[in-house]
Amino acid sequence: MQPRDLSALSPYVPGRGAEEVARDLGMDPDDLTKLSSNENPHGPSPAAVEAIRETAPTVGVYPKASHTDLGEKLAAHWDVAPEQIWVTPGADGALDYLSRAFLEPGDRVLAPDPGFSYYRMSARYHHGEVATYDLSKADDFAQTPATVLDAYDGERIVYLTTPHNPTGAEFSRAAILDLAESVADHTLLVVDEAYGEYTESPSAVDLLDDYDNLAVTRTFSKAYGLAGLRVGYGVVPESWAEAYARVNTPFAASEVGCRAALAALDDDDHLRTTVETARWARAYLRDELDAPTWESGGNFVLAEVGDAAAVADATQRRGVIVRDCSSFGLPGCIRVSCGTRETTPRAAETINDVVAEVRA
Repeated sequence: MQPRDLSALSPYVPGRGAEEVARDLGMDPDDLTKLSSNENPHGPSPAAVEAIRETAPTVGVYPKASHTDLGEKLAAHWDVAPEQIWVTPGADGALDYLSRAFLEPGDRVLAPDPGFSYYRMSARYHHGEVATYDLSKADDFAQTPATVLDAYDGERIVYLTTPHNPTGAEFSRAAILDLAESVADHTLLVVDEAYGEYTESPSAVDLLDDYDNLAVTRTFSKAYGLAGLRVGYGVVPESWAEAYARVNTPFAASEVGCRAALAALDDDDHLRTTVETARWARAYLRDELDAPTWESGGNFVLAEVGDAAAVADATQRRGVIVRDCSSFGLPGCIRVSCGTRETTPRAAETINDVVAEVRA
């Protein structure tokens, strides 16, 4: 007995965790600053932590009410009908649900390169084919209608990441509107806004009333600091919202996750602190790093350091974990997540020392 041929599937390569690095290097995890996975350095909202504690004794019950409550609260937050909210296990769950709902075997999707590998993975899990559109370093990874349409050939799903990971580039509102008007009627534009809280640009959610070929995905993993609970959601047009019941995994998000997300949505102060700190940190990194960087709308900065693998290895030995972007096809670049006001200056100094040594 063997699995089907999985040779076309590449495993997802996550950033290394502090405990993992600490074990390898014989260090104390508390002495490490992890800036490799775009996590919230402030952690979850205290209200979310309290909700987790309060929910723990009830996890023997399926999350029916909490799932419904979260969907309704998100609907009110975005001023859409509750049926338009697809609560999912992480934003990658929303990507999977959209693949289930739209892809027939052999259908093609169009994804950015470099970009989030799960777009391709999800399509191939559902027997789809993958094409890519290139984001060029020479053009500062510009995301324009032409960037997409020059590669577009009638694909069933087109993925737009804004802000984009790992570059931080954004699609303008005009660009998204242009693409929604330009693609064929059978093409779904999936606007991935995993980092949407960090940008000053408006969400594409308010376009759903006018376009039924558009869906938006979001997550509680980043700005809300709930990465370990895997809660995300999609926001979809009302005209095909009922497909959720047919593609949804039973009780997709956990009871603890839903209750924590509900509490996090009410903690405006924690979200404000998170976003303000990230915007400060990305400006600090762009000003202070002795390496070319790109403007970012996310909670991270991409920097060109020459030998990314060597720099990432050396910085983690000095207590700062950054992301080697070789797995994104950018072997000369590292991605540095935004830390706190205390950890970011130390990280920048460490990176600068290492870059100078590697270049010497």
